Amino acid sequence: MIRTLGQLRAEDALNQVRKIEKECSPEVQEKFATYTEGLPAAILNNGLGQACAALLARAEGKKDDAHYLLFEALEKWLCRDDPHAPYRKSENLMDAIVGGSRSDYILAQEEALAWLEWLKKFAVAFFKKHEKKES
Repeated sequence: MIRTLGQLRAEDALNQVRKIEKECSPEVQEKFATYTEGLPAAILNNGLGQACAALLARAEGKKDDAHYLLFEALEKWLCRDDPHAPYRKSENLMDAIVGGSRSDYILAQEEALAWLEWLKKFAVAFFKKHEKKES
């Protein structure tokens, strides 16, 4: 069965959300959704490298922090062992960003934004508490 890159993005994003749902508290889940909603704008305003560095800085070294979990999910997608991955087989996203070519960086930024479309939709659907509107 041949699957499109869009399908692979959606599948991976859904798997990441299910992992967070299974392993994290509702508070971390909601924060993850909020940070996921804001990451595309941060990438567009500051670039992929600075947006990722900001996630790591805000996580303060805590691997269970929602900022870190978001960075880790993005890193897994961009560095996976796949011909379509911009940083194929890289072990560290930040090293790949600073050591890679300009064209790789542009491709990675575009791919991050495309993948985040799916992650954002799933994270909001699964984790955001929607206030019921009064009639």
